[in-house]
Amino acid sequence: MKSSSYAFSIYFILISTFFIITINGNFSEQFAKTGAMHSATKMTHLHFYFHDIVSGEKPTVNIIFRGKNNVGTTAMIDDPLTEGTERGSKIVGRAQGMYAFPTKTDAALLMVINFSFLEGEYNGSTISILGRNPVLEKVREMPVVGGSGVFRFCHGYALAKTVRFNINTGDAVVEYDVYVMHF
Repeated sequence: MKSSSYAFSIYFILISTFFIITINGNFSEQFAKTGAMHSATKMTHLHFYFHDIVSGEKPTVNIIFRGKNNVGTTAMIDDPLTEGTERGSKIVGRAQGMYAFPTKTDAALLMVINFSFLEGEYNGSTISILGRNPVLEKVREMPVVGGSGVFRFCHGYALAKTVRFNINTGDAVVEYDVYVMHF
């Protein structure tokens, strides 16, 4: 008796769900192209330097969890993005988000970061990066998964190259070349 009532409950839930989804609305809609929509896609190349400052009086990195043997170690960041490699270079944006060490087999980070721009035509726009960053490789490629403002609906990739890394402090300067397709 118990198994037949269990089977009936599962059957009832599945059938009810089907009818609710079918009757109550659309899962998605398609919109006709309007005059306000752009028909051409542009490719933009951005070049800047990411300053990850772990040490000193004003670090831009906050370790929020320190895992055993670094696995699981997670940091929140608000790093400056600059035109040049020096700390005093003009700031063009901020890298805001987090990274974590998800693996014990190699030196790689999981990056979840928004590049928030503060200059020129990109002021107020963002690009979102989500991906694996194998930090010991000379050039690392990570996907651009979206953006806002000028970069709404964007997709592309980011190439990262370490310019400087101080093993004693953990401070790093990373060169980024970001290529995005957008409207």
